[in-house]
Amino acid sequence: MGVLDKAVEVLAALEERPLALAELVEVTGLPRATAHRLAKALESHGLVRREADGRFALGTRLIALGRVAADGLPLAQAASEALLVLRDSTGESVQLFIREGDRRVCIAALQSLHGLRTIVPLGASLPLDAGSAGKVLSGVPKRSSEGWVESIGEREAGVASVSAPIRDSNGTVVAAVSVSGPIERTTRHPGRQYGSMVATAARQIEVDAGLRLEP
Repeated sequence: MGVLDKAVEVLAALEERPLALAELVEVTGLPRATAHRLAKALESHGLVRREADGRFALGTRLIALGRVAADGLPLAQAASEALLVLRDSTGESVQLFIREGDRRVCIAALQSLHGLRTIVPLGASLPLDAGSAGKVLSGVPKRSSEGWVESIGEREAGVASVSAPIRDSNGTVVAAVSVSGPIERTTRHPGRQYGSMVATAARQIEVDAGLRLEP
């Protein structure tokens, strides 16, 4: 594995939470000296930072890089108005995900205005095997008769979500739009409340992105 691959492995290890050097070594499997050298090099470029307790964490420069990357995605730009309408109409947090390999990545997000809310950071990389957006992007189920898929407490306890596919002109799923929030507000049947609104947002994004002619 080259130096770049090892550096990316260090960054990936820090996605979930800050890690002490010993934990970083355990997660990456890298020799202690190598892990420390790479973390310090990444720190010098602002890609990694040190917390007060000495643990390594993702650096603030990644915030700017993530925003630039997201702004460079036409779909994220095209979805901005529909996401705002969806957030305001549901009162819950909304996200736009695309698939990258065996993960899903959040390329746009608006947070609920409620004090108690779900937060999915821009650029967050999440698994496909949990959560409604993961189901949509992995093609399970292939199609929903309602036009949306829900999940309750799959990825995170106490959180429910509803997602709908965004398809191109060939019918291929290219993204998923989601609403997520605490179960105490969304209930254990979030699709009943938000399913039609999420599906409508997906169709609008397809129109705004030039993927289809009309909602």
